Amino acid sequence: MALARFGRQVKRQHGVCVKMTAVAILGLCFIFVWSMFSSPSTSVTVQRESFDDIAEPVASGTMVSKSKGNEFEKHDSNDHKKKVESDLKKKDEKKVNGSLPSPAHEHKSGKKNEKHVSNRKKDKDRPKVSSEVSKENQENQKQEESQGEEAEKETEEEEEVLVDGKEEGLDGEGEEKVEIEGDADVGESVDQQTEEVVENENEGKKRKIKGPVFDPKAHYSWKLCSTRSKHNYIPCIDVESGFTRLQSYRHGERTCPKAPPMCLVPLPHDGYDSPVRWPESNLKILYKNVAHPKLAAYMKNHNWLIKSEEYLMFPQNQSEFKGGVVHYLESIEEMVPDIEWGKNIRVVLDVGCSDSSFVASLLDKDVLTLSLGLKDDLVDLAQVSLERGFAAIVSPFARRRLPFPSGVFDAIHCGQCTIPWHSHEGKLLLEINRFLRPGGYFILSTKHDSIEAEEAMNTLTSSICWNVLAHKTDDVSEVGVKIYQKPDSNDIYTLRRRKNPPLCKEQENPDAAWYIPMKTCLHTIPSAIEQHGTEWPEEWPKRLETYPEWLNNKEKAIDDTKYWKNIVDKSYLTGMGIDWSTIRNVMDMKAIYGGFAAALLQQKIWVMNVVPIHAPDTLPFIFERGLVGIYHDWCEPFGTYPRSYDLLHADHFFSRLKNRCKHPVSIVVEMDRILRPGGWVIVRDKVEILDPFEAILRS
Repeated sequence: MALARFGRQVKRQHGVCVKMTAVAILGLCFIFVWSMFSSPSTSVTVQRESFDDIAEPVASGTMVSKSKGNEFEKHDSNDHKKKVESDLKKKDEKKVNGSLPSPAHEHKSGKKNEKHVSNRKKDKDRPKVSSEVSKENQENQKQEESQGEEAEKETEEEEEVLVDGKEEGLDGEGEEKVEIEGDADVGESVDQQTEEVVENENEGKKRKIKGPVFDPKAHYSWKLCSTRSKHNYIPCIDVESGFTRLQSYRHGERTCPKAPPMCLVPLPHDGYDSPVRWPESNLKILYKNVAHPKLAAYMKNHNWLIKSEEYLMFPQNQSEFKGGVVHYLESIEEMVPDIEWGKNIRVVLDVGCSDSSFVASLLDKDVLTLSLGLKDDLVDLAQVSLERGFAAIVSPFARRRLPFPSGVFDAIHCGQCTIPWHSHEGKLLLEINRFLRPGGYFILSTKHDSIEAEEAMNTLTSSICWNVLAHKTDDVSEVGVKIYQKPDSNDIYTLRRRKNPPLCKEQENPDAAWYIPMKTCLHTIPSAIEQHGTEWPEEWPKRLETYPEWLNNKEKAIDDTKYWKNIVDKSYLTGMGIDWSTIRNVMDMKAIYGGFAAALLQQKIWVMNVVPIHAPDTLPFIFERGLVGIYHDWCEPFGTYPRSYDLLHADHFFSRLKNRCKHPVSIVVEMDRILRPGGWVIVRDKVEILDPFEAILRS
């Protein structure tokens, strides 16, 4: 009845006014209902482009620890305590890992107290770390501060960069992550990050305040890993399923457990002794340190490895190649005179890691070779290379890109190669083409067992415009050697009759490499001056101190080199009690410009420069300098065998995690896995991080 009466009113003379009143009433009702059910403030999610409003805590320090099996010793190093200015000057930059030339990381220095803690002893009478600094050291501190002000040490950009390919899952193929046995029993909560939402009254914005990297109240009790691979356990590569016990338990790709490994890898059953020192390790290593059933079977058919009493011997000039590896290298130079080992050819990738004598002979020619151990159920020779003191990584090579930027290796070698390059639309060779430098060389040695495979390889290399520089069968080694050269410009691509494989799309980032599936397209050759790879580097060793045009903020890279030379010369080499004659394999867990590696070059060591995937991409420049490195996400285990490194270096590494990893303590567990007994750890970070870090080491 009320509605009918209202309708009759509308039809009368004042109907328009009634309509207007009704609309106004309905509008007010809508506003009232909306205000009741909506939040009192508006939240907008944005990506931070500047960190200028974040202050860097003042206190920081340096911890140097020495591993002794499952124990750590600690020494004082008061004579060389220094204050180092290392506060950060933030830089606006959005970059995805592997992007083209990244601006240098800009830093603003601030005074920090630095404490040197080395060789943590397990006994009760641990020496206390003095906080006093002599006047002489204070003068040294001031000099170091002035030299370090402009040095680039850190970047606040890490949290802003996405993990390449992680959003794609595991290549979209439904791979599952498998949990492992032997997790640690952790009291309290292990590194559970507490978050508190704080509202800024002035700006009306909300921000999160996160808890410490390591939970200072946590208590740890550790178990040994109980895995099939035992003392050679490599998480994410050695994957064991609880449903089956097949002979082959290694997957074709990285398959990490849902929860990070929280167990300690045991030592070999027959024990583990300190490795033979370099350069003697070039000729012999302790057999029990690398003992493996398949290695014993492999040695029966290969004369370049000889077991003599407790040692595994490597006779000089003995190799997989008949006539010796020296003859093999000389024949390559004769075939292509433009190949000058140790001059224009400095950084080489050896695919397969079948013969570390090839790497040893190249080292004599001042060539730094990184061996790629293809992890399968064959013999584990990458571990032999690492024990000898040569650079090596372990990685599957099947469907995902290898963790290298594009166009960085001067030459790539595959000796006695059995890889089916032509299969799967040539994916593997296209991946080689991606990170081979424009104008670089691909050296393939193989026995011609299949005419069909050779023809397919010829068709594939022609389709990607590789030029065959030389092809002959060596009379002595009876091995056919082919040397290809990648084009150094895009002109030849336009002349192809068949556009197969096609050119990659412009938005396809050739440097993106972490969890990125291999592509069946051909990346164009860089041509713009701001892109790396447009010109061949200077000859070695001049390239170490050469800063190319495409590098942004060259001054920062130069200062980084000077800064680390000062730190290494005045502190690391003299003030930490490290016997550097025992150090050969070194890892920089958060490399920026490779300044740390360059500073140690005269120590006859090699450094694996790890660029975290959430940091700005400086890895192309590291290769440009004639050094080697790799991308890695430290929330996951590293691709190497246990007991691979003599020294681990972490400069403001943990303070830059920014709570990315759910269990940062798992990184400490991983450090324990890849560090040799008796090895060293140098950690430079804030005091509030070093104290709980030391507690974890004690546990």
